Amino acid sequence: MRKRMLALGIAALAGGLWWGQQGRMVKPLAPDALSARLAAPVAAPTGPVAVYHLGHSLVGRDMPLMLAQMGGHDHASQLGWGSSLKNHWTGDVAGFETENAHANHRPAGEALDSGAYPVVVLTEMVEIRDAIRYHDSARHLALWARRARAARPDVRLYLYETWHPTDDPEGWLQRIDRDSARYWQGALLAGAMAQPGVGEIYVIPGGPVMAAVVRAIEAGEVPGLGSRDDLFARDAGGAVDKIHLNPVGAYLMALTHYAVIYQRSPEGLPPGQTEADGMPLPEQTALVLQRIVWATVLRYGLTGVASG
Repeated sequence: MRKRMLALGIAALAGGLWWGQQGRMVKPLAPDALSARLAAPVAAPTGPVAVYHLGHSLVGRDMPLMLAQMGGHDHASQLGWGSSLKNHWTGDVAGFETENAHANHRPAGEALDSGAYPVVVLTEMVEIRDAIRYHDSARHLALWARRARAARPDVRLYLYETWHPTDDPEGWLQRIDRDSARYWQGALLAGAMAQPGVGEIYVIPGGPVMAAVVRAIEAGEVPGLGSRDDLFARDAGGAVDKIHLNPVGAYLMALTHYAVIYQRSPEGLPPGQTEADGMPLPEQTALVLQRIVWATVLRYGLTGVASG
């Protein structure tokens, strides 16, 4: 009995070392402290930088390919069906074989341990509230960040802020507006960055860019696009997918990643090949999307991009 209690005590002590760090994670950085940590602009890459994407279907295969075409860089990814950062950490990734059956897959642990990627983009699952409550998201963002930095101390880390289904009962635009500060920044990012060894994690504001573009579309300011549905996929019967992107939406997110990672406006980039039909967007449509992306990235902050 005494030996068992001693063993339990040792285990508790070992766990206490982690839970001491976890305790600080429960007290995330205050908004001012988070902003201060990410206030200084980061140096823009002088050329193409290899990018690793960890996430799920809101990353997808098409968007990283479009981004790689824009930046002229190599890339790799690991994806799953609605997978959280915890799922990727534990190896319990739904749809792993299906989603990673492509030439650009590289197992996440192997990829980060190699130190081969100057840029790593980490994507949490949605519903973001469930990720925070049930998947210990801040802890696992910190774990992935530490792992990347262990192999490559100068790695540039990004959190890809996404969105939720367009039929959300609280309102799709309303939730994007509220969730940035409340969940993506205030719980997930600030919780992870409060931990030792994590360092800076900047934001790729996918959800806010989507919201800005949808508002512009609905105001009649984006030629060639008539509603938010024009950014989302459709099934064989023509029904609109409530969360997954079509090639236009994927192009928009590739522009957003490009603006943040390369620290420059995407204005003037080619309209882009869509994976679905091989046809580029109309030039004027692409130009308006590029301008909205850059304005949103500059306004958002926390991206590492100089504001002016």
